[in-house]
Amino acid sequence: MRSLGTQILRALVGTVALLAFAVCAAVVVKLTLTPSPASVGIAHTNLHPGKSIRLYLNQPSVHQAILQIGGNILIGVPFGLLLPMITPRARGLLRVLLTTLFVVLVLELAQHYFIEGRSFDVDDLILAAIGAVIGYVPVGRYLSLRVHPGHRHWWQRLLGRRPPRRRLPKPRRRSPA
Repeated sequence: MRSLGTQILRALVGTVALLAFAVCAAVVVKLTLTPSPASVGIAHTNLHPGKSIRLYLNQPSVHQAILQIGGNILIGVPFGLLLPMITPRARGLLRVLLTTLFVVLVLELAQHYFIEGRSFDVDDLILAAIGAVIGYVPVGRYLSLRVHPGHRHWWQRLLGRRPPRRRLPKPRRRSPA
């Protein structure tokens, strides 16, 4: 049985994660759905994986390449880092990836059809997925397991399995001297 203090702390951490995710989402929407009149003539749809990434890497401006590639990776990091902390149902690399890909796909389609000077780019999906993995693998999973320790996955519930309990090491007994 969890103590009240532990429950309050977990609820607080989940609330802070939700607020941080909302702020990140607002920033991403602002950045990606802002019209770019200067790019109207040069924006083009890219359906070939890696094409835009190679184009960015071949630019003489390293700053611009880092900004484009790093920015698209950075869009996915909050999904991997914060989403599993908000809800235990989002824990798992596949779920994080699918959620990230779905949201970024919706953004890319909105850019393509509704925003002047923006277009669909499959590399943005790939880079956001890489960002989600970067956020999930080292930190997101660890934090999620701390915030939602007793959560069982659907397949564990189906098979009737309980998650393994962490066992404390047994204290060593001193032999009488």
